[in-house]
Amino acid sequence: METNLAERIDAVLPQTQCTRCGYDGCRPYADAVAARAADINRCPPGGATTIAALAAITGRAAKPIAAECGTFPGYRTARIDESYCIGCTLCIDACPVDAILGGPKQMHVVLPHLCSGCELCIAPCPVDCIVMYPADREWSVADAVAARTRHRARIERLDRNERIADRGATLPTLDAAATRAATVAAAMQRARARRAGAPPRAR
Repeated sequence: METNLAERIDAVLPQTQCTRCGYDGCRPYADAVAARAADINRCPPGGATTIAALAAITGRAAKPIAAECGTFPGYRTARIDESYCIGCTLCIDACPVDAILGGPKQMHVVLPHLCSGCELCIAPCPVDCIVMYPADREWSVADAVAARTRHRARIERLDRNERIADRGATLPTLDAAATRAATVAAAMQRARARRAGAPPRAR
């Protein structure tokens, strides 16, 4: 694999770190493309523009997005429904760009100007309190550069076994210990009821 080629490929990827390509982030995908272990059509967020750029860099033919990588509904950002959040920190651990603030037993909040719209925070949430909304702006080159920097910082933090949720937070605390168990149980019950019969909320 040519390191310089991988860097050139990574430079044109959108850096949403969504893993839809099948790799754990944009740089691993760039490495795989450079090594010819992956095709250039596995980045739904990048769409035809990114495929064209990758074709120009690698000399390969452009082609439609691979069906198994899914579709991209447009740039959206995550929001946390505070009435359901139980402060479990699982979404914080899942966020590849550290765009979620909060701590154990504390309210969590997504910083929309940092959120890449990857949706990786949705699945771990035990109470289904995260919803995706259309962003009020386009994902820009500056956003991609900043997201790459935050993603690399996150990797370094994980290598140090440091959890961002343990750094302390300034967000409001949730219910006191005396009532927390009941609050969690009620939130879990509401989530089970929604998943069992209620129409799914917008994603």
